[in-house]
Amino acid sequence: MALDYASAVRAGAMAAGRLHRQLSTREVIEQQGGNVDVFGAIHAVDLPLLLRPLKGLLGAYLSDPAHGVLVTTERPMSIQRFTAAHELGHFSMQHQPSLDDESILRRMPTSPEPGGLFQETEADAFAIAFMMPKWLILSHSARQDWQVDDFRRANVVYQLSLRLGASYEATCRTLLRYNLISQSTMTDLLRTQPRALKIDLLKDYRPANYRGDVWLLTERDAGTRIDGSRNDLFVLRLKEHSGGGYLWDFDQLIASGFAIVRDDREAVDADAIGGPVVRRVTAAIEAAQRGRMSIEERRPWQPVPALAHLTFDFDLTGPEPEGLSRAERRHLLEAA
Repeated sequence: MALDYASAVRAGAMAAGRLHRQLSTREVIEQQGGNVDVFGAIHAVDLPLLLRPLKGLLGAYLSDPAHGVLVTTERPMSIQRFTAAHELGHFSMQHQPSLDDESILRRMPTSPEPGGLFQETEADAFAIAFMMPKWLILSHSARQDWQVDDFRRANVVYQLSLRLGASYEATCRTLLRYNLISQSTMTDLLRTQPRALKIDLLKDYRPANYRGDVWLLTERDAGTRIDGSRNDLFVLRLKEHSGGGYLWDFDQLIASGFAIVRDDREAVDADAIGGPVVRRVTAAIEAAQRGRMSIEERRPWQPVPALAHLTFDFDLTGPEPEGLSRAERRHLLEAA
C-alpha cells in the first residue's frame, strides 16, 4: 500500500489502467460507444457482487472467507456505479475489508481521508480513473465537438456526465483533476444545480418530478450507446429539411417504446424562407427496457431513400435493482 497521498493516487490510477487493458475496455467503447461498464467488469474478474438496501453505507468490500462486494440499491445509478468501481478498486489492489459510507463521495477526488488510511485514497483514485478515464472524456468531446473552453458551461458538463455515467459533481471534480478546468471554474460550475439544467432543457414541459436525467441528443450521437435510467427524458434536437418535404419519422421513435411529450420546431435562420428548421422532440421511455432506436428523415410520399437517419442502442433499465447486477443477469441468461 502507498505511504503517502500522491503515491496512493498514482497507484490507484495505474491499477485502473491495467484493468482497462486487461479487459480491452477502450477498444470495446470505441466500437460501441457508451460508458465504462463497471458492473460488467466486476463480473469479468469473477468478483461476486450483491445489491441490497444498506443502512448508512454505500457499499462494502469483503475478503474473508471469500472476496465479494455489496452495493446499495438506495442511491441513483451514478452513485451505484462509483461505489461499485470503488469496491472493485479494493479488490484489484488486494486491500483489507472496507465498509464504505458517504465519505467516498465527499473525499473524491483530491482530499485524503483522515488517519492516513491510504487504501481508501487508492480505491477512490482507482474508481475515478476506471469510470472516468481521461481518454473517455476526450472521446466524447471529439464526438460532440466540445472544446476545452466548453467545459466552462454547466450544460455541457452535465451532458458529459450523462455520457460518462457519473454524477454532475463528480464530473466537475474530475475535469479539475485532469487540469481541463480551473479551481475557480469548478466552483462556478458547482453553483449550478442539475435540476436547473433539466428545467432549461425541457422548456415548458414539466414532468412529475426531476429525479431522472435529461439527455440532449443530436446527429452527433448516431451509432453510440445510451446507458440511462427508466426515469430519464430525452430531448432530440435534429435539423429537418421540411422545405424540401423531408420530415423526421417519429412514428419509429414511438415503435421503439418511447412516448413523445413535446414536439416543436425552431427556425435555423429566421429570415430564410423554406430553409431547414430544428425539430425539437422531447420523449420519455414507456417502460424500462433495452433496445435500439432508429429514426429517418424522409419524404412521407417517398419513403426511400432517406435523407438522414439516427440510430443508437439504449439500456434504460437502471438503476441497479436488488440482487444480482444487470450485467450478471444478462450473462446468466445468455449461458442458459
